[in-house]
Amino acid sequence: MTGSVDFGRYKRIKASRQGRVLTLALSNPALMNAVDGEMHRELSSIFLDAADDRQSDVIVLTGEGAAFSAGGDLNWMKRSFEAGDKGPDAAEAKRIVFSLLDLEKPIIAKVRGPAVGLGATIALMCDVIFASDNARFADPHVRAGIVAGDGGAIIWPQLVGYARAKEYLMTGDPVPAAEAERIGLVNHVVPDDALDARVDAFAAKLAAGATQAIKYSKVAVNIGLKQLAHTILDTSIGYEMLTFTTEDHKEAVNAFLEKRKPAFTGK
Repeated sequence: MTGSVDFGRYKRIKASRQGRVLTLALSNPALMNAVDGEMHRELSSIFLDAADDRQSDVIVLTGEGAAFSAGGDLNWMKRSFEAGDKGPDAAEAKRIVFSLLDLEKPIIAKVRGPAVGLGATIALMCDVIFASDNARFADPHVRAGIVAGDGGAIIWPQLVGYARAKEYLMTGDPVPAAEAERIGLVNHVVPDDALDARVDAFAAKLAAGATQAIKYSKVAVNIGLKQLAHTILDTSIGYEMLTFTTEDHKEAVNAFLEKRKPAFTGK
């Protein structure tokens, strides 16, 4: 393969280049870059295309505007159980995680505002995570009545330990940027107005380095994480798909959209 990949077919992910650095920005700004069906499909192929792109050595993953990603679009979920529209797909979910972990080029997360649910998962599975001081991280699947099946059960324990991970995954409570840095969830927290420059400088440093040595160092470190993902992901996604059919999930989605507190029944 020669040349660059044409990223123009993507509607929910915008690509731009600066030298050998490729920036991919999640783009659904009207909904704080929430993951709808179209973005979910695109996420399942974007990292494969980034791997094939011959004109880049380093990837920056970010969100358009003031948010990284607000997580799953609950309107999409509501249409799936009320109108029979296709909801979150298990095969796509697996491709997102494995294509991200298989990407040999170093990938830097640049996080502003909320990184929630799947948004948090893909940010935290990046190799180095820079966060604005206004960022916050959460995996609130349980608040939507579903299991944190799309990768949260894999990556959170590796970054913050099992006890903290279970606390955050069972409550869905958010982690502010400063706390995320303190507990090792992210690498660096910087003032919002300095975030772009810090990420640009770090990406340029990697791009100017011994790119093959950097790439394969990342690959070696990721072997254990990929083994873990292969062990956990089928089960966690299976549990998530099961809980998409529960009354608690429907109640959580309706309550959020109606701006009221959900009344869970355990059914």
